[in-house]
Amino acid sequence: MSAHQYDHGHTVAGWVGFAIASVGAGVAGLGVCTVSGVLIAGGLAIGLVSLLVTWALHLAGWGKGPGVRPRAEWGWRVRDSAAPGGHEECLGCRLAGRGRRAAGAGAVQPVMPVQRSGEPETVAAVGTDSVK
Repeated sequence: MSAHQYDHGHTVAGWVGFAIASVGAGVAGLGVCTVSGVLIAGGLAIGLVSLLVTWALHLAGWGKGPGVRPRAEWGWRVRDSAAPGGHEECLGCRLAGRGRRAAGAGAVQPVMPVQRSGEPETVAAVGTDSVK
């Protein structure tokens, strides 16, 4: 079970992709500072690798599609049960030839958690974050 009350989308694919992309950004930044085209190109190549690794992990079930996952799959180390069939509105799944099913045809409908009594409201309404 996740420590968060709501699904924030933290996944293995997201964390691994972010880590690899951070290394690529560091290498490209070093290339800019040292005026080295090889390092800049290397950093950009590492960035491309991070995209491919993240996509592969997403297709393997370690990512998450758009929208809210069922509460049982909120933990970041839990595989996505909808990944083999693809996510309906997911560009990555469509690029892989998945997720083109008709809306409502056996799709899992996520359930939002119920506000427990005595629990503080953590979600602000749109427009309420402005400074007065």
